[in-house]
Amino acid sequence: MESHEKENKFRSAIDNAAFEMTSDVSSAKETAGPRRLKDLDDLFPYIGDFGWYQRILFILMIPFGFFFAFVYFSQIFMTIVPEQHWCRVPELSNLTVEERKHLSIPLLEDNKYDRCHVYDVDWQKILEKGVTEPDRSWPIKKCQEQWEFNFTDVPYETIATQLGWVCDKDNYPATAQSVFFCGAIVGGLLFGWIADKYGRIPALVGTNMTGFFAGVGTAFSNSFWSFCLCRFLVGLAYDNCFVIMYIVVVEYVGPKWRTFVANMSIAVYFTFAACLLPWIALAVADWKIYTLITSVPLVLSIFTPCVVPESARWLISQGRFDEAIKILKKFERVNGKKIPEGVLKEFKETASEIARSEQEVKNYSVLDLFRTPRMRRNSILLLFIWMSIAMAFDGHVRNVGSLGLDIFLTFTVATATEFPADVLLILTMDIVGRRWLAFGSMVISGIFSLLATTVPLGIPSASLAIVGRFSVNISFNIGMQYAAELLPTVVRAQGLALIHMTGYIATILVPYIVYMATIATEIPLLILGTIAIAGGCLCMCLPESTGKNMPQTLQDGEDYGRGQKFWDMPCFNRKAKRGNADLS
Repeated sequence: MESHEKENKFRSAIDNAAFEMTSDVSSAKETAGPRRLKDLDDLFPYIGDFGWYQRILFILMIPFGFFFAFVYFSQIFMTIVPEQHWCRVPELSNLTVEERKHLSIPLLEDNKYDRCHVYDVDWQKILEKGVTEPDRSWPIKKCQEQWEFNFTDVPYETIATQLGWVCDKDNYPATAQSVFFCGAIVGGLLFGWIADKYGRIPALVGTNMTGFFAGVGTAFSNSFWSFCLCRFLVGLAYDNCFVIMYIVVVEYVGPKWRTFVANMSIAVYFTFAACLLPWIALAVADWKIYTLITSVPLVLSIFTPCVVPESARWLISQGRFDEAIKILKKFERVNGKKIPEGVLKEFKETASEIARSEQEVKNYSVLDLFRTPRMRRNSILLLFIWMSIAMAFDGHVRNVGSLGLDIFLTFTVATATEFPADVLLILTMDIVGRRWLAFGSMVISGIFSLLATTVPLGIPSASLAIVGRFSVNISFNIGMQYAAELLPTVVRAQGLALIHMTGYIATILVPYIVYMATIATEIPLLILGTIAIAGGCLCMCLPESTGKNMPQTLQDGEDYGRGQKFWDMPCFNRKAKRGNADLS
């Protein structure tokens, strides 16, 4: 967690997983007879939309937001390598650093010392002769598994410096990060199954405890393969360590508060925790202690069942109506509300209908998304769009070390853009629309990424790249919400899972894209910019969903967006409707 995550990473997708509970049923209307409860949301007027209990749950999201950021980003600061390193020559240990480098390390054409080669001579004889100047004709050989590092830019040992992951092994950090995302794929399937079979809370505890044990194990890794194993297991926790809690809380908040709770939990909790990470690494100046500090807090999740209620919707789907009612009564009590007995009795009667409807959804498979032409086209577009968003987002997260500035400060500033991006998204999405905002933010991200390759490294390139990161943050938060609004109810959950999974698969490639900066610093941003622009253009091929009812059946999904014009934009449509109304 980043995409996968800042999908994994997972923000608006889960907002809509909860949002679908309200959008798939028409609002109940008052009739001459008693009000008919259609859904769990119809009880919010009686238990409170955002009372004290919901506020407590919103605050309880804080540790899980921190866990999400720690799991997603912590590996960056375990494996970074100082810019300057050179071969270690034990025989020259009595000389100063500058004397050792000058005598033993070949100079390159740019007057920088070679990071991976050393002169191949008998250093004992060289010292005995009192030689202090190197002979450029001396033979050269590769470093023999020993390096020295200039810890000015990264002022502490990392596992990469301790184990020598440089030169021929400089791809090891990228490989370990890809292994992490492989773990995320397995974790998504495993804990998704646990959440459906045994409940949201057991899955939430399980995913965080896995992250805890594997994170602690990471601190004791002493080889590349043991590190990869631990990071694979930590990957199991990404991004369910937060997303499951996210679902539960958003589910218990009234519809009018869901946008606030869903987006602000990411904008504040996740962003603040991510911004803390580089400074924790600098403060402790020891990668093992840093790893423990970012892993041990996950053990707090063991207390989750004591303070967080199980999902009432899941309990109802399992036929455990009395347990769901007991939880709802707790909301009623803490919020100082009262559910009339008649309403409660009616809800008990309709709960079985809700459970039966949820069971009917299981008769459909994700293959149904690809059976009809328009829905097949939209589904394929959504897959490629989310892959491009996930890759662009995660790429910008990991490329901060190639921008020519202090990686700790640059990472903090770039990550902090998450907050204004979320706020801007809340203010503009319903005005501009999903399609145009997704297109615009992706294309702007791509353009600024490409522009960053045309200016000198340092503040110019970093500033442009950070604008690109800001824009892709917006795209990331739109992505899953847009998908949830286009997919039919009967296959929505499976469709979102498929899209989410393709994002994980795509981000496996991202560490290698960022690794290409070792060839030329411009390559990652060139690739990320191209991917972002291509993904943004694909968004324009989708129908607009702002202000539209979400499709329920497969036929609804096939017909969705028919008659829409390419240049349609919600704000202009509303103005046109008001103008027609005034004329009439």
